[in-house]
Amino acid sequence: MPIRPENLHRYPRDWNEISARIRFERAGGRCECTGQCGLTHPGGRCPAVHEQIHPDTGSVVGLTTAHLNHTPEDVREENLLAACQLCHLRIDHGHHRVTRSLTLAARATAAGQLELLPATALVRTEPPTPPRSRPVRTYAAVLLQLSFPDLDQEAS
Repeated sequence: MPIRPENLHRYPRDWNEISARIRFERAGGRCECTGQCGLTHPGGRCPAVHEQIHPDTGSVVGLTTAHLNHTPEDVREENLLAACQLCHLRIDHGHHRVTRSLTLAARATAAGQLELLPATALVRTEPPTPPRSRPVRTYAAVLLQLSFPDLDQEAS
């Protein structure tokens, strides 16, 4: 995940080395997620491997380093997780929703719009669990759910 310019100062100077060590030395180039993203992975660990095709998304995996507590300054080993894009986005989902709400509220206030929520409602809190995955619906699966009339019975 690219670091936003306004957050760059929050990362240590040697972040690239720390991230590479987590992703390639500790994790061996494979996603370390064992369910932190809310998904149940076959075999207990996400099978995504750096620069390989992701088994679930079909895209090329770019292994990232996720902060489990969403604090870039905290680079303790137990707070960092080598994660594929899918797992990283799911781990950060609740954090992104809260950040977006705060950003939109700040923009509305700066534009002179009335605040709809009291200031106390705009406190950053993490949701208890990540969102559930939706089942993938293919065209063939939709066709199987449709009911078609039996042509042999109609002809008689």
